Amino acid sequence: MICAISGEVPEEPVLSKKSGLLFERRLIERYIADYGKCPVTKEELTMDDILPVKTNKVVKPRPLQAASIPGLLGMFQNEWDALMLSNFALEQQLHTARQELSHALYQHDAACRVIARLKKERDEARILLAQAERQIPSSIASAANANNIVSNGKREEELGPDGKRIRPGINPAMIAELTECNAMLSGQRKKRQISPTLAPIDALERYTQISSHPLHKTNKPGIVSVDIHPSKDIIATGGIDTNAVVFDRSAGQIICTLTGHSKKVTSVKFVPRDELFISGSGDKTVRVWQGTEDGNYNCRHILKDHSAEVQAVTVHATHKYFVTAALDNTWCFYDLATGSCLSQVGEASGEEGYTSAAFHPDGLILGTGTSEALVRIWDVKSQSNVAKFDGHVGAVTALSFSENGYFLATAALDGVKLWDLRKLRNFRSFTPYDSDTPTNSVEFDYSGNYLAIAGSDARVYQVASVKMEWNQIKTLADLSGTGKVTCVKFGADAKYMAVGSMDRNLRIFGLPGDGPEEPRSPDH
Repeated sequence: MICAISGEVPEEPVLSKKSGLLFERRLIERYIADYGKCPVTKEELTMDDILPVKTNKVVKPRPLQAASIPGLLGMFQNEWDALMLSNFALEQQLHTARQELSHALYQHDAACRVIARLKKERDEARILLAQAERQIPSSIASAANANNIVSNGKREEELGPDGKRIRPGINPAMIAELTECNAMLSGQRKKRQISPTLAPIDALERYTQISSHPLHKTNKPGIVSVDIHPSKDIIATGGIDTNAVVFDRSAGQIICTLTGHSKKVTSVKFVPRDELFISGSGDKTVRVWQGTEDGNYNCRHILKDHSAEVQAVTVHATHKYFVTAALDNTWCFYDLATGSCLSQVGEASGEEGYTSAAFHPDGLILGTGTSEALVRIWDVKSQSNVAKFDGHVGAVTALSFSENGYFLATAALDGVKLWDLRKLRNFRSFTPYDSDTPTNSVEFDYSGNYLAIAGSDARVYQVASVKMEWNQIKTLADLSGTGKVTCVKFGADAKYMAVGSMDRNLRIFGLPGDGPEEPRSPDH
């Protein structure tokens, strides 16, 4: 009897109870220890299933072939031949396996290339579809039925004898709507109460950076505009990288990145009504975006009424109209629903242009700043210039009306000036920076109790009356290292501030350890 593993007569034979096979004890013990099964039948096997076989210890006779040198040589030759045959068979199997592996790798590589090509074609098709959807206005069907030409998300107006576009103007029904809104807001303002949840002065004194979020590209850094949704904890930024980014502050995540502009996004504004969003750009266009249920925004209108860089976008209190101001020395009044320009005010000029704009909280007054240091106040109903404020040096970079309805803050190269709208005069000026550092942003909070300005850093002032001193509460150093803070915005109840600089990071300043607050819903 020979061993089922070695094929030789065992020196210490054992027998399997399950299979009845004979094994060399040391071999089967090792195999069971490694695999726990029978090497022949592959059944589960333990040493308890092994029985020793008692045999007489006899001296194994020497094989006949080993009795002479020629016999030994014959044995060696046979073993060599068997080894060579086995080696040849193994080489053939290896060659066949290599061929199969090579073929499989080739198929895998070809499949990967096909998948990559299909993904690229799919992405290109999606981009083309998105561009087509942005360029096709939402009202194309009704416009086609009315035999009107629609181009880039807006109607092409007829040209007058002088070659200028004929605008439909602000009709009496719209004027009545604006007047009614003004009367309602003015009446509410007289009864206006300070929110009990407004951040107190000592809280602002302890403001520090609580988070920083890289939202824009590194190759074109710089955030130049910021806005905060009035009823959600969502912040929008416009960057030099041509993108607008919508960011969820509470989750600390980007909701979506709006692409389509070809130059920097100079102004961004949320419109809570119908979840709309507006972006103005240095590419001379304005885009109106529609929010979707999944949090993304689709381009609804592309407006091309300006012939120079759009510098500012401001939304009317009704949330039905908005105004854009550009360096072509004109400002446009738009119907938000249709994206049509109702009125374009001003004569295109290369000498002077509008660099900032803002609606008064009551909605019947519009303020604009020019590149020639002039602030103009407009009557929205008649689109006439009713007041001018001069005294600044350099372009008026920003302006902000206080919610109390009486104060206007304007920013330029020489700092910030505060204007009393009742007496049309400048009653206070701040010069926080040197003569070579412009003030880039100025912003009242919704309560009207705090004023923030931004230049080489960001500073917060306590709002007082015309005669009383406006005290500086806090200075927030520019942590971007660029020395240029471009925009600043108060969050709900002044619980935090969103600050943009000439790097790619949006910075949130507030109380250390404070989580995101539940935003209030002001109508502005």
